[in-house]
Amino acid sequence: MQNKTNTIFGIYPVKEALTSKVILDKVFIQKGIDSDKIETLIKDLEKANIPVTIVPFEKLNRLTRGNHQGIVATTSPVAFHSLEDVVENALAQKKAPLFLILDQITDVRNFGAILRTAECTGVDAVIIQKSGGAPVSGDTVKTSAGAIFKIPICKVEHIKDVIFYMQGSGITTVAATEKTHTEIYALDLTVPLAIILGSEEKGVSKSVLSLVDQKASLPLLGEINSLNVSVACGAFLYEVTRQRRI
Repeated sequence: MQNKTNTIFGIYPVKEALTSKVILDKVFIQKGIDSDKIETLIKDLEKANIPVTIVPFEKLNRLTRGNHQGIVATTSPVAFHSLEDVVENALAQKKAPLFLILDQITDVRNFGAILRTAECTGVDAVIIQKSGGAPVSGDTVKTSAGAIFKIPICKVEHIKDVIFYMQGSGITTVAATEKTHTEIYALDLTVPLAIILGSEEKGVSKSVLSLVDQKASLPLLGEINSLNVSVACGAFLYEVTRQRRI
């Protein structure tokens, strides 16, 4: 079955969705469930490169409030793009393409607001990780004011691999973090660029910070020591815009 919150639940409905044109975003499987049908379905999902997460029975109940048979899938309103295709096309068409990499952004409203700002500032693609981030859902569509349909979104296994790929393609990687004295205004942002934004609670992960080309912060002149991630995103992207319009 499918309900209005963009979820599909039950073994056969999820199986049918997998073989149809429905775009599955994530699939949640009940922990400890013993079912040959679900085991077969998990293998098919993994072959299709769709993230599968094992969760407690109670989580599935919260997602559906129905007879989920131990499996719930969330659907996506958009198709995802190949990272390699998007990067290659952008490099072929622009002297200095701009990419946005989101490292575990979990709040749907922040995600939607970031997509809206990214579209307004000419970002060529937004890259997210398959697991751990906010779902691409109807709420994302609403918060992004439809921007989600206008900007390519790429889903990847690991952000670290994206950093290596960007660097190998001649794209400078810049992490937004308060753990540096270098302000964003001191950097040359007119080059091919990928900006990395971290999660609402932890920021950009340490493993990613150790790989990037540059780290940049925003000046904080009040008593609060951090900004909302979508607000910080706007400040970073509009500084890129300002430099490229001079």
